Amino acid sequence: MSLATLSSMYLLAQLDLSDAFSNLGGARVITGLVMLVHIFFAELFVGFALAAPALQLWGARTGTPRMDRLAHSLVRFNVLTFSTGATFAVLFLVLLVGLYPQVTASLFTHFFYFIAIAMLSMILALWGMYTYYYKWDRYSVLNKGRHIAFGFSMGVFIWIWMIIMTGIDTFMVTGGGARTTGISEGNVASFGAALQAIFNPMFVEMGLHRTFANLSWPAFAMGAWAAFMYIRSKTPEDRAFFDWATSVGLIWGTVFLLLQPFSGFAIAYAMKLAAPADPVSGAAEGGAYGRLMGTQGDTFTSDLLYVNLVLVVALFVLSNVGMYLGAGRHPDRGGRVPIRFFGLVAAVSGLYAISPLAEVPFLYMRYIMLLVMVLATLGALVTYLRGRASFRYGSPGGGYRAVLLALGVLAAVVALNMGWMKSNSRAPYTVYNQPGYTVESSSPPTGFGP
Repeated sequence: MSLATLSSMYLLAQLDLSDAFSNLGGARVITGLVMLVHIFFAELFVGFALAAPALQLWGARTGTPRMDRLAHSLVRFNVLTFSTGATFAVLFLVLLVGLYPQVTASLFTHFFYFIAIAMLSMILALWGMYTYYYKWDRYSVLNKGRHIAFGFSMGVFIWIWMIIMTGIDTFMVTGGGARTTGISEGNVASFGAALQAIFNPMFVEMGLHRTFANLSWPAFAMGAWAAFMYIRSKTPEDRAFFDWATSVGLIWGTVFLLLQPFSGFAIAYAMKLAAPADPVSGAAEGGAYGRLMGTQGDTFTSDLLYVNLVLVVALFVLSNVGMYLGAGRHPDRGGRVPIRFFGLVAAVSGLYAISPLAEVPFLYMRYIMLLVMVLATLGALVTYLRGRASFRYGSPGGGYRAVLLALGVLAAVVALNMGWMKSNSRAPYTVYNQPGYTVESSSPPTGFGP
């Protein structure tokens, strides 16, 4: 075995990997795809960590044992998949250090104190998660309050980690804003300088948007999982539970989906305000906002923005369809008529917003139609909630399950595509408007950007 291992290592040593990244799409594509895989698991982790103790607390106050079972399923998913997400996080860090050594070193020294706080928060979140999960049988019965507290510690500390990472990420997109000094290679920056960079013009808006997103699309993912598990269920009790869980996922996902357009518009406005007053080159003219909106002509990022707008409209329409079909659980099918009306209004207004007529009769018609879509979906949600107390779970239609599965997949695509779009808005810079940190076109290991 030792001889085989040495032979394999010798063969690897002979490989010329200088063109490997170019053949696979380039270092940016490879690094981005690795990060997206990590983000897929990380967002589910954050969403389920925040939701599990909240669902358990809700179940304790309302006397709903199904909430305990659902909360246990969510934290079990986190325990089972954490190592996968962490592996891709480490791989992403290796790629950053190897392909972008200058900007990685500068970010780590500039935000040293906050990265240390983030790592401590991660450790405390993992302690809370494993305690919450492995003490479930004992504490959830004998000391429910303490058990729920462990669950909330998991959620709070992983949220702190997410917020710190959001601050660093938005700093790279905005360059920190007009009042923030740029990063540079050198010693560890002061805590005050790092704090000022964290609170860049886009930080608060993106923090809210990510919090809502990490509670919305994981909910749709949970609904899709429950729809799939319903098919595999053997007993009436399990079928009733998973049917009920699809309804919880649909409601939970739609509630936070309704908030997404508002925080999204706030992010775009913050990016506009963060445009550099003194751009160092034509590439920085208009800031990341200009690249996002295509103010100087269509860009890859502005095309992604339109694609994401279409996908978001599809999410709203499918949510309305899911509520309409799900309302069939009511013994009198009560509420289906108003939900159908609200769903039609949401679909028509959403389609108008993404059509070529979106600026007719005036410029802001697109935004008005999107607002009508949101309000119509809110009306459908309220109607759905009013009839939910009388629902009979256990026999959802095939169309309803198909909609839930489609919602889960579509929500994941939207979440990942939004991240790709946001990161691409700062190109050709790794830190916006700082010429020392740019993305070069040549392939590693020689000449690739810092």
